[in-house]
Amino acid sequence: MTRIFVVLLFASVPLWGQLQGFSKEELIKYTAKAPYERFADGRPNVPANFIEALRAASSEMLFGPLQRAGFRNQWEGGWKIVHPEIKLIGRAFTAQFMPLRPDVHDIIEADAKAAGREGSNNQRVINMLQPGDVLVVDLFGKIEQGTFAGDNLAAAIFAATGNGFVIDGAVRDLDGIYPQNIPVYVRDFHVSAIGNVMLTGVNVPVRIGNVTVMPGDIVVGDREGVNFVPAQIVADVARASKMTELHDVWTKEKFATGRYKSTDLYPRPRDPALLAEFEQWRDQKLKELGLEKGNE
Repeated sequence: MTRIFVVLLFASVPLWGQLQGFSKEELIKYTAKAPYERFADGRPNVPANFIEALRAASSEMLFGPLQRAGFRNQWEGGWKIVHPEIKLIGRAFTAQFMPLRPDVHDIIEADAKAAGREGSNNQRVINMLQPGDVLVVDLFGKIEQGTFAGDNLAAAIFAATGNGFVIDGAVRDLDGIYPQNIPVYVRDFHVSAIGNVMLTGVNVPVRIGNVTVMPGDIVVGDREGVNFVPAQIVADVARASKMTELHDVWTKEKFATGRYKSTDLYPRPRDPALLAEFEQWRDQKLKELGLEKGNE
């Protein structure tokens, strides 16, 4: 009886969805709380002003708002970063690889060929990218033969997206990638080409370290690591992080005058008049950026 139940359970799971990627309807279902229009593939189209508001946000600025929203596993560190001085930000486009299993791999490749999807498994992913995407690839931390791209395919990714990328694996040809000034997050570098892996999902949930990444999450990479902000809370996170940023700007400018002790201004102004000055300035800046409360 137990065996019959297990067979029926697996028979009810649409495995083709995992191998071919979520359908538009499935992706909308799993990101239904995002209140935005959708791309053709079903990913939520988070408004550009919220994405731009996160450009100056540090990992610390994002940590608190994400925790308060109940998302405790959205930051991943431990990367080797090419061009950490360049902020990485955009909408997640995910791809999932697994260790090669020939019987499954043969079916995946036959289906790709029948559907007219050209190129190797990594090229098929790159061919689907669009402007503003941040490619996020689960290569299960593989280094040797886990090199998703070299300098030529890195150039192809940047040409398609205008962005860098995140690989839970490796890249090769670092001497060719570095001059392109692309922010790239990888576990390591290796001279081998990608191999002994199979592409099992495109725009599906992927695991990047301790994070479950959904297609359409907003990816924010800085010198410390990468945050993956769920689309449905981007407005609140952007507002909260911008408030922290504005507080820091105002406070540092006041300290630079030499007129205040640390306790006069930090963590908040003691003088009611100074506090009112700060809040008025902050609220005006938020309004100018379209981040005032209620503008979701």
